Amino acid sequence: MDGTSPDDILGRVTRPSRYLGCEVNAVKKDPADVRLHMALAFPDLYDIGTSHFGMQILYHVLNREPDLYAERVFAPPDDMAGILAAENRPLFSLETRTPLSAFDIIGFSLLYELNYTNILLMLDLAGIPFYSASRDETHPLVIAGGPCTVNPEPVADFFDAMVVGDGETAILEMARAAIQWKEGGGRDRQALLKKWAGIQGVYVPSFFDVSRDEKDRQVLTPRVAGHERITRAIVGNLEAAVFPDAPVLPFGKPVHDRLRIEIARGCTRGCRFCQAGMIYRPVRERSFSRIADIAHTSLCATGYEDLSLLSLSTGDYSCLSPLMTHLMQRYAGRRIAVSIPSFRAGSISGELMEEIRKVRKTGFTIAPEAGSERLRAVINKNITEEEIIQTAVDAFGLGWNLVKLYFMIGLPTETDDDLDAIVRLVKRLKRLRPPGKGHFKINASVAAFIPKSHTPFQWAPQADLETARNRIDRLRRDLKMPGVGFKWQNPQTSRLEGLFARGDRRLASLLVAAYQRGCRFDGWSDSFQYAAWQEALDRTGLDPEKLALQTADTGAPLPWDHIDTRISRDFLLEEYERAFSGLSTPDCRNGECQDCGVCDFDAIMPRTVDGQPPVISEKTVVSCETESETEVHWMQLAFTRTGRARFLSHLEQVNVFLRAVNRAGLPVAFSSGFHPKAKITFTDALPVGVESLGETVHIAVNRPVEIDRAIDDINRELPEGLDITGGSLLARKPAPNPPESYAYRVHLENAEIDPERIRQFLSAPSLLYRYKTKKGEEKTVDIKARVLEIALPENGAVVLRLDNRPGSGIRPALVLREILGLSEAQIAGARIIKLG
Repeated sequence: MDGTSPDDILGRVTRPSRYLGCEVNAVKKDPADVRLHMALAFPDLYDIGTSHFGMQILYHVLNREPDLYAERVFAPPDDMAGILAAENRPLFSLETRTPLSAFDIIGFSLLYELNYTNILLMLDLAGIPFYSASRDETHPLVIAGGPCTVNPEPVADFFDAMVVGDGETAILEMARAAIQWKEGGGRDRQALLKKWAGIQGVYVPSFFDVSRDEKDRQVLTPRVAGHERITRAIVGNLEAAVFPDAPVLPFGKPVHDRLRIEIARGCTRGCRFCQAGMIYRPVRERSFSRIADIAHTSLCATGYEDLSLLSLSTGDYSCLSPLMTHLMQRYAGRRIAVSIPSFRAGSISGELMEEIRKVRKTGFTIAPEAGSERLRAVINKNITEEEIIQTAVDAFGLGWNLVKLYFMIGLPTETDDDLDAIVRLVKRLKRLRPPGKGHFKINASVAAFIPKSHTPFQWAPQADLETARNRIDRLRRDLKMPGVGFKWQNPQTSRLEGLFARGDRRLASLLVAAYQRGCRFDGWSDSFQYAAWQEALDRTGLDPEKLALQTADTGAPLPWDHIDTRISRDFLLEEYERAFSGLSTPDCRNGECQDCGVCDFDAIMPRTVDGQPPVISEKTVVSCETESETEVHWMQLAFTRTGRARFLSHLEQVNVFLRAVNRAGLPVAFSSGFHPKAKITFTDALPVGVESLGETVHIAVNRPVEIDRAIDDINRELPEGLDITGGSLLARKPAPNPPESYAYRVHLENAEIDPERIRQFLSAPSLLYRYKTKKGEEKTVDIKARVLEIALPENGAVVLRLDNRPGSGIRPALVLREILGLSEAQIAGARIIKLG
């Protein structure tokens, strides 16, 4: 495959900033200077993976070691993937543009079963064989980690090794072993795999022989002594664990565009459907002071405007109320919103909710999971309807106007009465609308229950497609009313996810067959191709219903029995039986041990913090009082945009500047209202792909600043390609006064310009261009009237001067296409520079 630079591709794809690799806090090293070069591969879009906390941890853990270098790579969408395949170019890393096949190790994050075909997409684009047995010493080692590895079997044949559990320590041990092996010649892969097999949490699939019993169930026979059972790796003390306090600041609009601080890991509420609640036990909390330190350091390193406290059950954090009060008071002056991802009804006090709303009302989510208290007892979701109602009352009373509710259908023992209870609960919440309240809405989201491995419901049946559809359609019909939104997950995707969640190694061939039929990004509704999956099932002869029945016998072996998550099978079985008796199991966090098997009460045990805040370090309690905004000053800054920065959209550029100013510590002024915004405006919104030697931005500050120092401080924080060249401090914002025209110079790398086309244009009375607006209206413009100058100097560059008066603006790309006759590919490869 051709390994040339991909910059010439970026003008041909949507959102090219996904591929730049020059974000703030991205780590740059010379691969030639390190002993081990690794790629952290996320099998989904950049927008999803770049803000994933687990990937941030691994990126930080590996790159803090001087002799290791970990880069990032994400699954490319159709446009980029199509170009790479058509032009025989390899999938590349972001930081150094290294082809994926040139790394020592590729590590995939497995978070979601419907991303599995994207693993094949990324390997295929890299020219790497899918199956580990087909790879040799010329290929990278391919490993994986993440929650899906607790049942690794459907994808086990693709990987050399897989990490089960917390990866912070295991990945470093694997890297050190790989360095020794590599520097010893790196020829006998079996020797390295044996070393890896001795690391806690590491599973080597090839060290097991696969057969089938008389009932066609998978049987794994270990063939390496000491590697019969893989025990989940656990970071016993989160307080001492490393934290990625300078995460990469993504371009674009990532799904989590905020600072996320993990305040605790694990949950012992014991919801019987919840895999995360089982496989991340026990509860381990970070201390108040450690979280305060992390918040201080991370906000300084990122400039984020939003901070989210992350855990499986944030409302259960022992010191939540004083922590929230501290964070809100500490950062209120900077208008930093502090949020909690979701609320467990009954766990958030009205006082705490009052703190959250002081800066900005963030999303408010409640997950009852089931409509009736009977069914909530079955699944061990120990919240009452009154707790749900009171939580919503507090939210509405404090000004929230949108509450999101999450439910599941198809849960064990579910009846029509349970479905009716969902409708009754939503209607009751709808009646809570406060007097005089304007816009007010409840969004109910519904998905089919999916049995997962290592949970009490791993033996439970999954509703068939017809049943799931009928129940969702019934709820959609019954909840069709003003003020209530209804969303649902496609039962077909739920069925497929369930197949892989409890599948075995036979599913590897199904994945390959589905990928060969065009399946990828199966978790995205606009990409999911159920018909192609049906064809793949027919091709492989696999029967999903028969496969599901093989996990229904509580006395039979399961495909994942060799994976020890430390939860005992006896505990899971007892919980399964208690579910059908409607018996709840209390949380062991502050009560009696439920004997689940996880804790050894030495290195592994619940670790919670005292409910009272301790004295914290002085640097975190420095007041950040609200600056007076009665006197606002404006920084007028001139800047250039060159190189890779030209691929930023206007909104991305706004965010880049705003966060650079935040990191520089300048006193930004904000608008008023419920959603205060920083006062920042640009004279022109540059199109994606256009460079500029003379742009202007105005940024409001609420006290005078020394402008030269401010420019130096901001420049240190701007990414490659953006540079402030001068500025001044104004007493007031100048009135908009854009120039009447802009000049451009266009360099063409792969196109020849016919001077005759320019002469014909100059001699023609007009050049009409017809197009449709977003509203479908037909418009006609005279390009001739808007092109004030066009010339072809001797150096081969095209010089343009284009009208910029209100209603008369025109973009250079349109001129290149309509006057010079260039193709979209030729325009994408052009270097368009707006002159100062």
